[in-house]
Amino acid sequence: MLQLKLRDADRPLHILCLGAHSDDIEIGCSGLLFEQLQRGPTELTWVVVSAAGERALEARRSARVFLRNAQRSALFTREFRDGYFPAQYAQIKAFFDELGGTVAAPDLILTHRLEDRHQDHRIVAELTWNTWRDHFVLEYEIAKYEGDLGQPNAYVALSPKTRRRKLRHLAHYFESQRSKSWFRPEVFDGLLSLRGVECRAASGAAEAFHARKLSL
Repeated sequence: MLQLKLRDADRPLHILCLGAHSDDIEIGCSGLLFEQLQRGPTELTWVVVSAAGERALEARRSARVFLRNAQRSALFTREFRDGYFPAQYAQIKAFFDELGGTVAAPDLILTHRLEDRHQDHRIVAELTWNTWRDHFVLEYEIAKYEGDLGQPNAYVALSPKTRRRKLRHLAHYFESQRSKSWFRPEVFDGLLSLRGVECRAASGAAEAFHARKLSL
């Protein structure tokens, strides 16, 4: 299979990470981020739309693990009400308009999937495409009660070290979520294993994404 490389050797790779909630980015694409930070100069812009109280502390502590290894970084958190994004659409769109002016030209955008059945995730995905219309966007996936996992078309193989690091990171930084039945290492690792099979990753593990538009 042809391997496509994200990097331009002449400059850092600027990645914009968008998550509705405090742990979404880490669940969906932290493996990709760990890999890219190891491979060369990386700039990170990290955005969490709903992070209040304990969840805000978790979001910042987790994000700093990635941001401290970036050549340049920025962190944006807001406190929009969890589960009520459709009712706050105008305010969240204004926030995205502001972001679009501040973060105008990222090389890669990581965001939720348009078909995600969680209303907050779906709003973030829609506003991503609304705000950045001429960019390379990869939509990550999150396993949940709704059973909305689709058929991805882009994969990032993870090394055994990155696989272990992702699982440890999720368990360590998001204590508030441990009581939830779906927030378990075996759930996250199971999806990594399944996607590893689909892309024939030599390590046996991969993260998967939906790439809607590619210009080759």
